[in-house]
Amino acid sequence: MAVKSVSIRIEQEMLDKIGYIADYQGIRNEIEDFEKEHGAITGDIDPAENVKPTRKN
Repeated sequence: MAVKSVSIRIEQEMLDKIGYIADYQGIRNEIEDFEKEHGAITGDIDPAENVKPTRKN
């Protein structure tokens, strides 16, 4: 399995909460549970749907 790196901007409070509940195996279990309930996650998800718009200067 290939390992990829991702950079994101996230508020410290959210990062702390994610770190508290989402160890490596926990994330895998959450993905499996989500897909069991909602169907497989595919590559056709438009990331713009979940991205906060950038600030205009």
